[in-house]
Formats: sequence, structure tokens, C-alpha cells
Amino acid sequence: MNAINCQIQSLESLTPSVYKVLLKPDEAVDFVAGQYLNFVMSEKDKRPFSIASSPTAEFIELQIGAFGDESYPMQVIEHIKACIKSGAGVTIEMPGGNAQLRTYSERPLLLLAGGTGFSYIKSMFEYLADQGSKRHVIVYWGLRDPSACYELEKTVETISKLPHANFIPVVEIPTDDWQGKVGLVHQVAMHDIISFEPYDVYLAGHFEMVGLVRKDFVEHGALIEHMYADAFAFI
Repeated sequence: MNAINCQIQSLESLTPSVYKVLLKPDEAVDFVAGQYLNFVMSEKDKRPFSIASSPTAEFIELQIGAFGDESYPMQVIEHIKACIKSGAGVTIEMPGGNAQLRTYSERPLLLLAGGTGFSYIKSMFEYLADQGSKRHVIVYWGLRDPSACYELEKTVETISKLPHANFIPVVEIPTDDWQGKVGLVHQVAMHDIISFEPYDVYLAGHFEMVGLVRKDFVEHGALIEHMYADAFAFI
């Protein structure tokens, strides 16, 4: 990985527990959609986050879910706030990961994420939209309830640029006004799609979820050699 100094362009709350960070690198960066970076807190403390932006974007975007004042991600948010206050920059290391978008493939794509794992697949569909891709793409995003959703209109707008794409947000606990699908996101996908055999499948979420989804998806026809997730290295 390369160490890169960045200026903090912005920090905003997407929900009470999810933050959007935009970083402006001091030099040109090169990565593939679906890779991650390390946020450098210190030489011995480097914390990985998926890159939420397309490689073609001006800024590097992170979407950080921070639950609890002393949580691992909240410490990063507090560090960023302190840097904004002092006018200091931050250091990242990138790119990392082996679950990046296989740009050479022409197979249809199934992109599925839970929670802030959305940042991983967001980088991919934004890149595909930027490139004017004609690939068939289905994007599933699973959340606990509608209050956890963010930037839905922006996501719909981006995915609508792809001529053969669908976006399906799914919540486990709906409100009375929720118009979308309900349930566990991977089970909804299995209900919607007869077999995953033709697809390149990209997954993001907490390790337990990804392990369960991999097992269920293989039983539903997915080919393990066409399934990708950074979590696979740890489960």
C-alpha cells in the first residue's frame, strides 16, 4: 500500500450513527472499485475502511458506521474532527483488498451489502455508471429499519444511469410507510432470483452475515469462484 496525505474536504452525518467523510488526496491515487484503505491513526494503529467512491471521483469517500462513544470507528471520527479543528490533514494507505470488481468480466452482477457494507458496492456501481457499462446489475442493500437508510434518492439516480440495473433496498423491521421489500436481504435476493449460477456475486457486511450468505448462496447455485468478499479471508 502507498501512504498518501489527504486534506479533509468534509465530514457530515448521514444518520445519527453513520458519517460520510470526503478526503482530497495530495497526489493522484489509483485503485479499483471495491478496494479498501487503511486510515492511519498512528504508525502502529491503521484501520481499514471500504472506499465508497468510484476511482473516477475527485474525492475519496468513506462511510463510517460509528456506534458508541469509544467504539473503534468513533475514535476515527473524533480524530477527523480534531484534524478539522486544527487544520491538519490525515494519512491513509491504499489500495488494499482482493475482492475488487473484476472489470474484465461480462457476467451479470449481483451486489449485496448489509449496513455500511454498502460503501463497498457503492464504489462499484458508481464506477460502472461512470463507464456507461451495459452489464446487467442487481443491487441489494439490507438494513435493520428505514431510519438506517441514507442517500436513497442519490443511489436511485446513479443506478438509473445503468441501462440494465435494479436497486432493491430491504429492511428487517418496516414502518407503516415503508414501500420497499421486507426481510433478510439475502433471503429476499434468493426469492427474487431463480439461480445465482450466472452471476458474479460481491458481498459486504459483518463477517457472520457474509459467512451465512456464502453458504446459502452456494446452495442457491452461486459458483464459489465467482463470489467475492474481503471477509472470505477471515471466515
